[in-house]
Amino acid sequence: MMLRTKKAGLAVLAAALTLAGTVYGVTRPVPAEAAAALTASQLVADMGAGWNLGNSLEANSNGVPSETAWGNPVVTQALINRVKASGFKTIRIPVSYLGNIGAGPNYTVNAAWLTRIAAVVDYAYSQGLYVVVNMHGDGYKSVGGSWLICDASDQTTIKDKYAKVWQQVATKFQSYNEHLILESMNEEFDGQYGNPTQPCYSNINAYNQSFVDTVRRTGGTNASRWLLVPGWNTNIDYTVGNYGFALPTDQYRSSTIPAAEQRIMISVHYYDPWDFTGQEDGVITQWGPNATNPAKTSTWGQEDYLDAQLKKTYDTFVTRGYPVFVGEYGSIDKTAYDSANNTYRADFARTLVAAAKKYGAATAYWDNGYNGQHGFGLFDRSSATVTQQGIITAIMTGVGTTPPTSTPTSPPTSPPTSTPTSPPTSTPPTSPGTSTCRVTSTVNAWNTGLTTSITITNAGTSAINGWTLAFTLATGQSITSGWSATYAPASGTVTATNASYNASIPAGGSASIGFQATHTGNAAAPTAFKLNGTTCS
Repeated sequence: MMLRTKKAGLAVLAAALTLAGTVYGVTRPVPAEAAAALTASQLVADMGAGWNLGNSLEANSNGVPSETAWGNPVVTQALINRVKASGFKTIRIPVSYLGNIGAGPNYTVNAAWLTRIAAVVDYAYSQGLYVVVNMHGDGYKSVGGSWLICDASDQTTIKDKYAKVWQQVATKFQSYNEHLILESMNEEFDGQYGNPTQPCYSNINAYNQSFVDTVRRTGGTNASRWLLVPGWNTNIDYTVGNYGFALPTDQYRSSTIPAAEQRIMISVHYYDPWDFTGQEDGVITQWGPNATNPAKTSTWGQEDYLDAQLKKTYDTFVTRGYPVFVGEYGSIDKTAYDSANNTYRADFARTLVAAAKKYGAATAYWDNGYNGQHGFGLFDRSSATVTQQGIITAIMTGVGTTPPTSTPTSPPTSPPTSTPTSPPTSTPPTSPGTSTCRVTSTVNAWNTGLTTSITITNAGTSAINGWTLAFTLATGQSITSGWSATYAPASGTVTATNASYNASIPAGGSASIGFQATHTGNAAAPTAFKLNGTTCS
């Protein structure tokens, strides 16, 4: 799908360094074998709520990829940290290659562009998030320089180019663990909305098959990682119905994968009803059972329809061991027409995510980086701050978690690059009976999860330069994610180590950190706080 955001002039596509992964907020290497052991249902549960870094690495100027070409700023670690702190566990990164592909027969991808893609992937991968990387704009007829065109005449050349580009991309990421998922393409079709046509659909199937074969043959973790493939225009009906979609075979996958298990995921998008989610005339601004004005509510595409569509994917694929990924969904901001619109946007997001979870699918909200009329944005990417907390909360409620109620108020302008490797240069005095640190904590608990926010105050007379905070979790609690510090181990007596941007706490100053955790009934606050070995009051 392609539309134009009139006010901002942004094109909205609606539809790396090999680092040890960070799992459950605790920085430690994650063996590929461990991740590969996840079943389809375990994978979907572990991916949690997802978010799209839209209109950045798939943006282009005159057919040459440029991440700032469509009005978004350069992607930063601070933004990804904010997304993670808001509760998202998966980030989908749309990528275009276009003019950064050299001439045949080698079709060499520009090395600097591959390096930049890897750097952005690492912003999320290094934080333990799942990362989905696809080939996005290369198949849009409306994009200058596009070439992956299913009804073009020279399919031999197209398929050769496609395989060679994916061979290079897959090789770049072959040693990344299974938290990286590769997606063959995005919304591939002939550009005409309506029933799929042949042989165009057959070519889409051939692209998917070439993608799977090419990635698997590069070896490393690519031989066993999960791969994501779409049907016609990622449309649910045209993928599950008798329109020509063919699941790719997986003959080159690792022999370590049990024969009864799959490593193929199915990609679909969901924007129904379009008059609510994407149409910019401002007529339809309400959705769902809480809608109060029938004149502002679409006559179709309500909650029962949404549920039935997701059930189709379950019946067709999930029951056969193929998990489904709703790689894009969302609705544009129409508060200029209806001040209550954000309430219905939140209802739509929560309902979609909850239905997807019920039917064995993971999800990723489409965010184009634009806030304001007709925008999909949940974050201000320049300041790395939240702009639509209500929608984020709805998403987390739908997936069965709750976002942190207190996130860092001063995100770093550059990524945390390291933790202290030597003792702090100034440690608090340890005289008997004198506490030079104070710690307060608040807990927000629900069902089997909780969020804990911690404030560390330096009550001494000297600055603290580099710190660790040790504390004890209640029995049955286990940290799943955290922000503004690294946490190890996940349960029992935990040590939080400062990030680079909050390592120094001046006399009388404070630092705020926090984490999310699961619990088995005991949601008590942490106890026995020690800052750099000194007991805090």
